Amino acid sequence: MKKLPLIIGVVTLLTSCNSESDTDTKSVQFAPVHVQINDFDISVESKAPTRAASPVADYDKVKAVTLAFYAGDTEVCKTTQYRESLGEGETFGQFDLSLPLGSYTMVALAYGFQDGDVLTLTSPTLAAYTGDHNRETFAATQAVNIVNTTPVNINATLNRIMARVDVNSTDLRPAEAHSVRVTFSAGSKSFNPTTGLAVGNAGFSNEVAIKAAVGKVTSTGSYVFLAADEQAVDLTIEVLNSGGTAIFTKQVGDVPLKRNRLTTLTGAMYTNKGNAAFLVNTDWETGDPINF
Repeated sequence: MKKLPLIIGVVTLLTSCNSESDTDTKSVQFAPVHVQINDFDISVESKAPTRAASPVADYDKVKAVTLAFYAGDTEVCKTTQYRESLGEGETFGQFDLSLPLGSYTMVALAYGFQDGDVLTLTSPTLAAYTGDHNRETFAATQAVNIVNTTPVNINATLNRIMARVDVNSTDLRPAEAHSVRVTFSAGSKSFNPTTGLAVGNAGFSNEVAIKAAVGKVTSTGSYVFLAADEQAVDLTIEVLNSGGTAIFTKQVGDVPLKRNRLTTLTGAMYTNKGNAAFLVNTDWETGDPINF
């Protein structure tokens, strides 16, 4: 499991992250807060070596980090860093801000990001990807009490909260194959940062362009937030041409998915169109195959 420990320390007095919410700034005391996304452990499949702890800046799949503080459901402060567009003097994974004295819920999200992606954080219990794709997502929430301006240290751990499904072909990509669409019968693009579970369970579709060259085997990945830690989900896999017409369709029932788990479906996608067989590898660590 990939983990991103957060170290929060009060350092120097800074401008409020959200001063508009203060009705009388002269009567409110602020505590400066320094937030640093520090090193984290990465574990991979047993057939690959385990990497040592690394700084978050070295894990290039995390492209953005959002940090927010809530007083109940009222947003007091929210800020986002993007790896590719840091401001002058900024270090990815480190935040400097100030908060009024009080009690808060801290929400920290670290996630993949590409142009066009939108992750909306509404409260400690609701966030959603509103663009075309979910991304690899880590989350943590924690109670934070700022009682005075004396420096404090707060530690938190961000855990990966989604499941991933990879669809791999054993045969070669024809020229007309343009993208792969995976439709989930359950799960969601919305999630609760506090529980890490899906908000809603109606399912959705995710279409991914094929990157492999014509004449090569292909691999595409999709992320899903589950309504429970483990959930069996029906999948519909379609290969689309450039006009969006399906040239291959395969339905796979009761695929066992789990948070922080990679499930890999491998089979012929461009030949034997009417009776394609897939293997399902459901365990990130041990890689046990299931034939169905």
